[in-house]
Amino acid sequence: MVALSAVVFALSWWLGLYLLARDPRKPMLVLAAIGLTGFSLVVALDAVRVVSGSEVLSRIEIYLVAVPGIAWFAVLLEMSRPRDTWRGRAGPAGLVAAAAGVAVVGAAMAGGVEGPLRLGHWVLFAAVSVPAVGAMIHAVVRHSQPRPVVGFIVIATLFFALGNAILVIPLGLVPSWLALASTGFDVALLGVAVAIGDAFDEGQALRRDMLRSFVGTAVVAVLFGGQVLVGLAVSGPGTTLTVLLFSSLAVAIAITVLADPLAGVLDQLAFSRAPDLRADRAALRSTEAALPLRSASPLDDMDEVTFVRVTRRALGHFGDLSKLVASPLTALPAIDERLARRGAPDQPLERANELRALLAERIANLKPRDGNDFGTTEQWRHYNSLYFPYVVGVRAYAQNATAAGLDPAARQAWQWFVTEVPQRSLHNWQNAAARVIATDLRSDLVPTR
Repeated sequence: MVALSAVVFALSWWLGLYLLARDPRKPMLVLAAIGLTGFSLVVALDAVRVVSGSEVLSRIEIYLVAVPGIAWFAVLLEMSRPRDTWRGRAGPAGLVAAAAGVAVVGAAMAGGVEGPLRLGHWVLFAAVSVPAVGAMIHAVVRHSQPRPVVGFIVIATLFFALGNAILVIPLGLVPSWLALASTGFDVALLGVAVAIGDAFDEGQALRRDMLRSFVGTAVVAVLFGGQVLVGLAVSGPGTTLTVLLFSSLAVAIAITVLADPLAGVLDQLAFSRAPDLRADRAALRSTEAALPLRSASPLDDMDEVTFVRVTRRALGHFGDLSKLVASPLTALPAIDERLARRGAPDQPLERANELRALLAERIANLKPRDGNDFGTTEQWRHYNSLYFPYVVGVRAYAQNATAAGLDPAARQAWQWFVTEVPQRSLHNWQNAAARVIATDLRSDLVPTR
């Protein structure tokens, strides 16, 4: 039983960290990571509780079992937000807070995770189940999404099933091995579904990158966890060895999955006086990590809607070469022509640099030909919305942002954004400008296919 718990723990812990490592700036990935890692902690805590027979752990666990379900409810709400549409998160945050409050009340009423089934368990069950079903309906019925509706139904069902199965395990309503095995399967499908959705949004491949991460995790899990399992088999179940099993797995998997961020921390410590060296090493690591995300033939059979979406993503990643390396637009014939023209080697970083230069040229073509460096009329909107935020780096809406260090035209743009342009309007203008640039790029692509 401990061995099966260790497998489910390792799988969910790895998937949570993998999603977090993809992009910690994306709320959906962060929330999914909280759900998956939270579930893994519940599995580990339950295994230790069973071995030790601790009532204190039972009272702690009843509160922790609510974390994955609430986190996954928040993920569903995030997924229901229309893509490429700016919309505040205050409403969804309030719903999540309300569901969490009900879950805490239910946990307090239940008192512990062990049976018999009590009213508090039903309240906790409802706090996880009802919001998930509502979010599923909201995601499927109220908003049109680029992915098939069936995909949202499947993902929502996985969230729902997994969020409630963690309540079933400790209550003993079904055999523990069956509950663990079924939830482990759900965890795998859940993590993969969220990762596929994010890769789809970014226009990236996923299989090779995820396979590499999984293989590395499996190797360290067997090496570190296998030794402790041998000790458990020889000496029998014990609290100390059980805690050591899950803590060893957690540390080993975290070091494997988060190797690149940890390497950056070590560089900060070891090369504190060599910023150029740190920057070069960071660029190499990010490029290496992005290579498995590249598709072999990314532009084959890409429809117009997808092309616009990947163009919008590339513009958003204008200043991040590691993201541009994995962009499908690096396979544009125009990139081949530009590399050949200057005799540059056909390498991922060169392609990413050429893509950035190509996008900069297309953005420059949006500038009105009136001889000015900045304007606020309607004909300037597309150019202003892309050039100043992405090319110049004007961060008008960032907390504590100032116009320090900007040239006169950028200062004017910064003041204009702050005082006269709502963030929603800027986002809409950027989407419209991205469609213009995508149409331009695609017009060069279509005759060659």
